[in-house]
Amino acid sequence: MKREQRFRWVLRAINHYFTFFLLVAFVITCCMLLFLSVLRAELGITLTDDNISAAAKLTFLNVVLISLLLTVADALRRRYTVARPVRHIAAAVEKMVQGDFSVRVKPVSRLVSDDRFNEIISCINQMAEELSGVETLRTDFVANVSHEMKTPLAVMQNYGTLLQTPGLSEEKRMEYAKAVTTASRRLSDMMTNILKLNRLENQQIYPKEEFYDLGEQLCECLLPYEQVWEEREIEIDTDLADEVLVFADRELLSLVWNNLLSNAFKFTERGGRITLSLATEGAYAVVRVRDTGCGMTAEVGAHIFEKFYQGDRSRATQGNGLGLALVKRVVDILQGEIGVESTLGEGTTFTVKIKRSMDEAKEPR
Repeated sequence: MKREQRFRWVLRAINHYFTFFLLVAFVITCCMLLFLSVLRAELGITLTDDNISAAAKLTFLNVVLISLLLTVADALRRRYTVARPVRHIAAAVEKMVQGDFSVRVKPVSRLVSDDRFNEIISCINQMAEELSGVETLRTDFVANVSHEMKTPLAVMQNYGTLLQTPGLSEEKRMEYAKAVTTASRRLSDMMTNILKLNRLENQQIYPKEEFYDLGEQLCECLLPYEQVWEEREIEIDTDLADEVLVFADRELLSLVWNNLLSNAFKFTERGGRITLSLATEGAYAVVRVRDTGCGMTAEVGAHIFEKFYQGDRSRATQGNGLGLALVKRVVDILQGEIGVESTLGEGTTFTVKIKRSMDEAKEPR
């Protein structure tokens, strides 16, 4: 490989030399012909064959020497203004190919190199920074998925082993089987949410927007929790404006309402209250889901839309930290807005704004 590179370098040097040789020979020849023509015309000097032969030989030597000097100067120029920056850039890219995204290329001096190299270097450094962030997210994602899968799998394994115990009573057998079913359902739900979130983040789900009554959809999403609020004596307050039409994807928005209501019931203690309201504010339909649950700190609130984040670890077995990430992504896709207000020990309010008209829904944000 080194011999081949050396051979190519020699060929390039010869090529550059002959390029300069032809250029210098042409320029000097033209200058000499013009000079001799002026001498004959103005001074009447007659040149002999010996004079012309000596001048030609001297001129040829000058052309060879000047071409050599220009070739060396050009080689040095290329070495410091082109080859060195390219070598640094290539070395950095090679490290990135090997998975090292911490590498950064130092900008080159504008005095010795073309500033366009700095534009390339800036883009490469930005790309390395973005790839580093993506790699961190990927690593965290894999670690979180592994951690979240470990718990239900361990539960299934342990209770599956207990089910094999000889002489197990029917009551215990049903209890252990129910625990295995619950853990498997949790694992299945997590995989479903991961796939949904992945499709949403990679824009493989395209909204099927239509006009529909948002109040009716909210009622439909609330009704399945009737048994929950009756068993736990949770008070339900609804304040839904009539005939609030939105231009959105019905199925995607149902994910939002189901996740928000599920969280509200999960964190509201027995005898608490959940309030569901729908109103219009200008071009928006505004949905608020308020509960009187445990609430959360400002630090927890700043991370709740992150994947696998669970602020209350005591409730971790009831979820996998993907619901609110799904909610945030759906709202972003539908060009809406979502916010959260919470007070520790008093409760939490989620506010979702969805554009109502077709024209406003398609405006660029």
